Amino acid sequence: MSKNIILNKKEIDIILQRLACQLIENHQDFSNTILIGLQPRGKFLLNRLVEILSTTYNILNINHGLLDITFYRDDFRRNEKILEANSTDNIQVEGKKVVFIDDVLFTGRTIRAALTAVETFGRPKNIELLILIDRRFSRHLPIQPDYRGRQIDVYDNQKVNVSWSDDKEDDCVYIINK
Repeated sequence: MSKNIILNKKEIDIILQRLACQLIENHQDFSNTILIGLQPRGKFLLNRLVEILSTTYNILNINHGLLDITFYRDDFRRNEKILEANSTDNIQVEGKKVVFIDDVLFTGRTIRAALTAVETFGRPKNIELLILIDRRFSRHLPIQPDYRGRQIDVYDNQKVNVSWSDDKEDDCVYIINK
């Protein structure tokens, strides 16, 4: 099994800065916006973006939270292993602009599940999607990101993995050939 790095720490930092700036362009002070990290992998990207927005751009009190979509997926009963739910924050989305945040957009099924799950918390004004990696030719559903870090083309037998480190020094994105 080979592992090819496609984004290193510096490239990820540049992409995160760009994504933060795009969010600021569209959401100004974030007063009517909530950023929602999709569990489990979207929480890392959410945390990095909130940190950049607050420390670099002095946007404080950013409304954000985590959403677990485990039992809203259309394939959760097809798995042989027992699924465990992740935490979901008590998010208030009624009338708000919502930005879903996840690391890799693959088939679109996670996003479809998130659209269903968020209805539990109210009716948002609108929903956008921010993705670090967009696997362009892998979609099973007609879902496209509003904010895209990097678009890549990979084969079906390859997996894209985003590795986040606590100290941010070893962040990378790589492709695994199965």
